[in-house]
Amino acid sequence: MILMIAELCITSNFTFLTGVSHPEEYIRRAAMAGLEAIAIADVNSVAGIVRSHTEAREIARKVRERRNFDHATGLIGPPCPDHIPPPESAPIYATPRLMPATRLEFSDAPPITALPENRQGWGNLCRLLSKGRLRAEKGSCILHLGDLLEFGAGLQLILHPYPHTHRKPRGACDWAKHAPQLTRRFAGRLQLALAPGYDGEDATRFATRAQQAAQLGLPLVATTMPVMHHGGRRRLADVVTAVRQGCRVDSLGAEAQTNGERRLRSVAEMRRLFTGHETALERTAWLMQRCTFSLDELRYEYPSEVAQGKSPTDRLHRLTYEGLRWRYPHGAPEKVRGMLEHELSLIGKLKYEPYFLTVRDVVHFARSRDILCQGRGSAANSVVCFCLGVTSVSPEIGTMVFERFVSEARDEPPDIDVDFEHERREEVIQHIYERYGRHRAGLCATVVHYRGKRAIREVGRAMGLTEDTISALSSQLWGFFSTDAVQDERMREIGLDPNDRRLAQTMALVQEIIGFPRHLSQHVGGFIMTEGRLDELVPIENASMEDRTVICWDKDDIESLGILKVDVLSLGMLTCIRKGFDMLKRHHGMDLALSTIPPEDSAVYDMLCKADSIGVFQVESRAQMNFLPRMKPRNFYDLVIEVAIIRPGTIQGDMVHPYIRRRNGEETVTFPSDALGEVLGKTLGVPLFQEQAMQIAIIGAGFTPEEADRLRRSLATFKKHGNVSEFRERFMRGMKKNNYDEDFAARCFSQIEGFGSYGFPESHAASFALLVYASAWIKCHHPGIFACALLNSQPMGFYAPAQIVRDAREHGVEVRPVDINESFWDNVMEPDGRGGLALRLGFRQVRRLREEDASWITAARGNGYQTVEDVWRRAGIDPHVLTRLAEADAFASLGLKRREALWEAKAITADKPLPLFAGDMDGEGILEPAAMLPEMSMGEQVVEDYVAMRLTLRKHPVALLRHILTPGEPNQGLTE
Repeated sequence: MILMIAELCITSNFTFLTGVSHPEEYIRRAAMAGLEAIAIADVNSVAGIVRSHTEAREIARKVRERRNFDHATGLIGPPCPDHIPPPESAPIYATPRLMPATRLEFSDAPPITALPENRQGWGNLCRLLSKGRLRAEKGSCILHLGDLLEFGAGLQLILHPYPHTHRKPRGACDWAKHAPQLTRRFAGRLQLALAPGYDGEDATRFATRAQQAAQLGLPLVATTMPVMHHGGRRRLADVVTAVRQGCRVDSLGAEAQTNGERRLRSVAEMRRLFTGHETALERTAWLMQRCTFSLDELRYEYPSEVAQGKSPTDRLHRLTYEGLRWRYPHGAPEKVRGMLEHELSLIGKLKYEPYFLTVRDVVHFARSRDILCQGRGSAANSVVCFCLGVTSVSPEIGTMVFERFVSEARDEPPDIDVDFEHERREEVIQHIYERYGRHRAGLCATVVHYRGKRAIREVGRAMGLTEDTISALSSQLWGFFSTDAVQDERMREIGLDPNDRRLAQTMALVQEIIGFPRHLSQHVGGFIMTEGRLDELVPIENASMEDRTVICWDKDDIESLGILKVDVLSLGMLTCIRKGFDMLKRHHGMDLALSTIPPEDSAVYDMLCKADSIGVFQVESRAQMNFLPRMKPRNFYDLVIEVAIIRPGTIQGDMVHPYIRRRNGEETVTFPSDALGEVLGKTLGVPLFQEQAMQIAIIGAGFTPEEADRLRRSLATFKKHGNVSEFRERFMRGMKKNNYDEDFAARCFSQIEGFGSYGFPESHAASFALLVYASAWIKCHHPGIFACALLNSQPMGFYAPAQIVRDAREHGVEVRPVDINESFWDNVMEPDGRGGLALRLGFRQVRRLREEDASWITAARGNGYQTVEDVWRRAGIDPHVLTRLAEADAFASLGLKRREALWEAKAITADKPLPLFAGDMDGEGILEPAAMLPEMSMGEQVVEDYVAMRLTLRKHPVALLRHILTPGEPNQGLTE
């Protein structure tokens, strides 16, 4: 009988700045080493286990493919990794299983590794970790032994007599006093760890541990306590320890790794190390059989969304058909009805009704509060979402069928993101917490990885480089991650010696640590909601921001497990459009929404063709403004393409120029086959969307839907993992088999690679195109209102307030200055006396002025202020606020020039007596003599405007220098 062996106490790099191997590296190494299972047991965390679980599934899939590999056709999957041998030479296939675990470190007890036996055990482990994390600040965990006694059911425990170092830390001798209590409480579920120290004393250590275990009546379990998957990471282990300790590697002393032995061991090595203690190895096999829980059991636990006794299916059908009548008051076309029935049938078959209902309820709340929102994502532009009000984009404009987003092949919930006004998104977030409770809802985490600058800075300091050297390396970052020759060249250029031993070591370690997790941050808006307790699904902790809680898994982990996630995102342009709609209703009686803006307005497209797009969503960049006159958009789908085509992926994939040449008739539109012509027809044979890339792989290269979905995931995570190229060989073989030209196939794959994480799905582009059109429509027909809304939504977009104001004036908008008697906090539109509207700048444009102070000023204004002191007396604001208003020239309408107003404001101090007591004892006031202040020149006025408000309504700064820039021009005079 072959003894199964598992390693149960692994520390990954998700024990930040301690472990030095990725969870995925451990599972791959375990497959090579012949281990049956491993347990990633990070300190008070399960943040990294999803990644190793996903990698274990991937290895199992590749092994299945290798077993069934057809050498004649070579069509089953990408090449198998090196650590999985071909079937000819290896009859045994190592497919290790991931056992979820964590290493619990207590404030009052020795550390214990906990392994859940079943789903109940996992739930208790999550609640235990949640309790410790919710009583601490984000990133910390405070656990007491009593917490384990409360939530210990369903857990197998491994007691560590003291942390695995060559020396005992303080208090380590106390472990024995807790052991009897733990033995009684967890009888049959507690083991004592038997771990080598690699210091020449292991035989004595093992004998002592065996004697202690016998006295306590505890079984021993063998573990090598690895912190790295391979011994080559020893130097990096010292570096991360130095970073954690805040010192140099040279100063680590006893904290440094004495050797590279704390690595993941093969079966043969485990047997050699624990010779004479085989029962401890057998215990690992017993635990592996006992702990059967898998993360796959966590799927499909999202809210049932039952309301008023109606099932999710009934409720979704009712709401959808009500929305159909709302969207099509004169009757929906047969095509739309057919699409709706088909989508509802597929959603019902896959039991995704709760997902769509959850998204609908979030959107419904926002609309009930007049919060503008717009859905996007792979399934957002479906008929169902259109009828539910999740999106305002008609699905008829798209070309992708619903199965490409919601399918049995993907076996996961569809993806829907919802953008909300950026100033009011917090209302939606708190509503979700209130509706589901913090025990059922939380935000995803985002794993912050080591990138270039941080890696150079922290590794450089740990290695003892000077700050000047670190700064020099950081400044030339772009040259250090290509070839060695380029790296050496860049070093010489900045005066560094690439042959310096310490510098060379540092750069090698920087390369090694790139991609390592550094800490967990909060996702921008990815919510996970569950039917049961969230803290029995995944540990939760406090966020840095008040009134928020987050989980420890990021969005990729959630997607891998198929758990519901709704992205509640913020978008500044939605705030701008909402404010624009409000002003249109107030001043023109127009009650508009995204879905009711007059469609296909030729004047809007004329404006865009001229690249008159400052402030317009998505097309305001210089690259877009350069492309608009070449693209010449004339309909909505042109805007969809416009949004998608000026992206790093399409530019890198060389898609822009071929498309524009074909559009302008400079190049013949051809398709390599009729089948691909159906996919690429709307984009003139050039792939511009992620869905098209997937369809090329399916139709052209013979990918299965599952393989195409893996390609899609690689596209989505290319920036993080860079693994798109592993599909190249598979793609080229498939295209060749289907008789496509090799050059064409290579060009197609190059375009697919170019997408990276930047390619746009068509549904995303369509949602954004609607916002492009809406913002362009407002700018085209009501430029003053558009500029006012933009200014009131700052900060956002490419352009500063000065550029927005200048653009508005060039469109004939009268812009009036900040005025103490006319302005409010927000910029407003006011009658211009000629039947039109003028833009009045608000107090928000004055730097360092608070909204609260502006509110007091406007509330106490009455029939108007007469003097600077009048403002101080009636509004009760601090004198320094008056100074800022004077610097912004807000008192001009009172007949006070800027310096005069500033003089009066400076005369008012916080300890100035009230008017009743301002005179002397006889009631005679003391008059201050009038000050003769010099006039400010035009140049000085412009400078002060920019200092106070970052814009000016006077001359453009360049106009003051034109006589210098253009010889022969008459002197305009800087004193105008």
